[in-house]
Amino acid sequence: MTSPTSRRAYGVKGAPYAFLLPATVLFALFFALPIGYAVWLSFRKVHVSGLGLGAGARSEVWAGLENYRDALTDSEFSAGALRVLGYGCIVVPVMLGLALLFALMLDSERVRLAPFTRLAIFLPYAVPGVVAALLWGFLYLPDVSPFSYLLDKFHLPQPNLLDGGPLYLALSNIAVWGGTGFNMIVIYTSLRSIPVEVYEAAKLDGATPLQTALRIKIPMVAPSLVLTFFFSIIATLQVFNEPMTLKPLTNSVSTTWSPLMKVYVDAFAKGDIYSASAEATLIALVTLALSFGFLRAANRRNKQEAAP
Repeated sequence: MTSPTSRRAYGVKGAPYAFLLPATVLFALFFALPIGYAVWLSFRKVHVSGLGLGAGARSEVWAGLENYRDALTDSEFSAGALRVLGYGCIVVPVMLGLALLFALMLDSERVRLAPFTRLAIFLPYAVPGVVAALLWGFLYLPDVSPFSYLLDKFHLPQPNLLDGGPLYLALSNIAVWGGTGFNMIVIYTSLRSIPVEVYEAAKLDGATPLQTALRIKIPMVAPSLVLTFFFSIIATLQVFNEPMTLKPLTNSVSTTWSPLMKVYVDAFAKGDIYSASAEATLIALVTLALSFGFLRAANRRNKQEAAP
């Protein structure tokens, strides 16, 4: 028989695992298990016998890497990846640049109404992506946009933001408008954690506000910039809401404009969950590879800077 002391010690040691159990079960059921099932489906396909009629005419068989080969050689999937690459080249630098600029401005000593300004910049992030896309789509449509009405009144040219090259700017604007506030809060919080003594020492050395921002603030919030860049890469690779919402408003946005839209079409329009699973797995692998590579490069650079 175990003594009361042993049972008490065992209970104390097992308490953390008991608290972790509900979260672990939910993670396994709603995250790990669906991912594992999607990976399993990506190696399967439907084999049709004869005309595909009758019981047993359609059966699920092992496909190996066939679905992945088809996805990598699919022109629509590749074209969507290139479009997302161009989209990301606009969104990520503009969004992070504005977030850093706003954070530095809010951290300035001369700023007024800082709480209201901070809330106003962050507020667009609280708007759901679909709602934001609908609002901007209304502003982009020449027939209903108030901006088009004003341009027409002043006899100015009215650009069509839902066609051709400007479409990338229109989609990027929605993402920048919605994501800048979140990244700004992350960077601003990091700025507020810098000791005041550092700024006082910079003032005694005669540093201007611009020099303080460039030589002290930005280097000290580098980890936050890395974190926001990491999140921005993931969000860019998974773009779906903006083009999907604007698709009914213009013919320039195809049903497979982004890789995730291609996954959606294959899974729910064509009913080919096996190809869709392979494409989704490829997107996840690319996201993981880029994120891991970027974090590893950032950590290596931090170690080199910290080395004597």
